[in-house]
Amino acid sequence: MERDGSVVPADSLAMVVVKKKTQSPRSWILFDATGQGSMLDVDKYAIMHRVQIHARDLRILDPLLSYPSTILGREKAIVLNLEHIKAIITAEEVLLRDPTDENVVPVVEELQRRLPQVSFSHQQQGDGKEYRGGQHDIEATEEDESPFEFRALEVALEAICSFLAARTTELEMAAYPALDELTSKISSRNLDRVRKLKSAMTRLTARVQKVRDELEQLLDDDDDMADLYLSRKAGSSSPVSGSGPANSFGASSTIGSKISRASRASMATVRFDENDVEELEMLLEAYFMQIDGTLNKLTTLREYIDDTEDYINIQLDNHRNQLIQLELFLSSGTVCLSFYSLVAAIFGMNIPYTWNDNHGYMFKWVVIVSGVFSAVVFLLITAYARKKGLIGS
Repeated sequence: MERDGSVVPADSLAMVVVKKKTQSPRSWILFDATGQGSMLDVDKYAIMHRVQIHARDLRILDPLLSYPSTILGREKAIVLNLEHIKAIITAEEVLLRDPTDENVVPVVEELQRRLPQVSFSHQQQGDGKEYRGGQHDIEATEEDESPFEFRALEVALEAICSFLAARTTELEMAAYPALDELTSKISSRNLDRVRKLKSAMTRLTARVQKVRDELEQLLDDDDDMADLYLSRKAGSSSPVSGSGPANSFGASSTIGSKISRASRASMATVRFDENDVEELEMLLEAYFMQIDGTLNKLTTLREYIDDTEDYINIQLDNHRNQLIQLELFLSSGTVCLSFYSLVAAIFGMNIPYTWNDNHGYMFKWVVIVSGVFSAVVFLLITAYARKKGLIGS
């Protein structure tokens, strides 16, 4: 692949995936309305000239820069930055960045499968294959087709929602057993494991929240959604009008089908003039509900982590109270023993006292008084600890 810019056919895409490390950072893959893909190795100026966007919009797609998830509607393109999916969608083609990335390869395969939906049905009719539904069903299928940019946008939204949902499921499968193990045994290893999982959950929640906020912002503004109707702004009623695949099956189409398509085109143009964004609104709302469900799962996981932390704090408080109780009993025993030490010190002094002679009875009385005093002190300390709630009743 040359440095100045080259095109690689879609058949060699598998070889390019294998040689991922040697791939240029400027690599793009181009899909047209028929789903045919070709690898591009061009600079940013060629991309800006091709899709007619500004440098600040292309900077959003730079993998070396960290930009949040964004969906921007421009005059002739949609700039799409959803995590690892960085694409530029026009009314007739899709430019996808870094197609050899392991997370982008499923998006490439899905675009190849879903973009040529209209052309494939016409190709079957042109090849003479039997179709039992009749001409009326074919026309109904054509009428239900979404614009090209919406089909490409749907693939990207479906991919990013599935990707985030999969990451959330993996996090749940790792977090819940770790939290249950921590509640059964509090150790440094389990605490560090939960700490890492909580950090991963916080980062994933921020990513999901940003995608959700972007979809919500689009749903709240009809003007922003209207900017995404590229086919309408281009004056095209069909996502493949004027493209090569449309001419390939034009000869096999009947005059009646051409007239019906022309009438539907005029009706679609009238509907477009009414600034109706219901089709896009339903599309965005479906994936908004999906990403909102993923966010709810993360919220539930966060609540479970918070509940586990509260339970751990209660356990630690209980252990702390037990230590205080043990310390209290040890202190009480030390105080009691100190009185016996006082008795031994008094009788062990080498000072001549009158009561030092024949002091057997005196020793007994001192020991008895010291024992009673120690017991009273111990009972008072215990009663005070129960009153303060340091020990149980």
